[in-house]
Amino acid sequence: MPRKPLVGLNADYRPSRKEGPALSFVPAGYYNAIQAAGGIPVILPPTESEEDLARLLDMLGAFVLVGGGDLDPRRDGYQLHSSVRLLDSRREDFDRLLVRLIAERRMPVFGIGAGMQLLNVSQGGTLYLHLAEEFPSASPHKDAYDPEHRHGLEVVFGTLMERVYGDGEIRVNSMHHQAIDDVAAGFQATARCPDGVIEAIESTQEDWWAIGTQFHPEAESASALDVRIFEEFLDGVREKHRAVRLVA
Repeated sequence: MPRKPLVGLNADYRPSRKEGPALSFVPAGYYNAIQAAGGIPVILPPTESEEDLARLLDMLGAFVLVGGGDLDPRRDGYQLHSSVRLLDSRREDFDRLLVRLIAERRMPVFGIGAGMQLLNVSQGGTLYLHLAEEFPSASPHKDAYDPEHRHGLEVVFGTLMERVYGDGEIRVNSMHHQAIDDVAAGFQATARCPDGVIEAIESTQEDWWAIGTQFHPEAESASALDVRIFEEFLDGVREKHRAVRLVA
């Protein structure tokens, strides 16, 4: 049998507090979904050493960038908005180094939530910092009182999103106040909410298998159909690795 791909996961980070020590943590849905799709999840701690991180990435076949808080817009030349709830700086430092190395080596990558936003920003795209103000015609994309909040999804024909969802009515979970504005060069929007907000992107570059979803297919509020995105992603990873072996 072919060996299962090792799939990296970054982790959220919380500094030490009066009630406890510093923590790195990953919601179980991420590694559960990877395992169910036929991969082996490997959680990486934040590291400041580019050399150490490169050595770790050499051992992995793909990466899933997890969700979390908001990126600091000041790092990309924008002002801080009052609605922004920042990632811890240690995590953001690591995540930005991580996605740069992933892009440089064209490692297969799946960004989810803040992970998709980072993937887009790292490649030159931009974000709406607060949909309620910058995209006032958007429907609600977050409900603090309803963790099961969902909205419709319109997918582009011929994409991974279309392979997963096909025809018919689609609804996905929604728990964000930011979203992609300008899509980075080399990517296309492949799913949107009916209000026009981008909910998925895919690479158009032949040498890079990279996708992202604003919604969370790993979460408890996801459907069995949503989880198939992980299967499609890992199918692409395996296909890419087979092609590399044939060339070698």
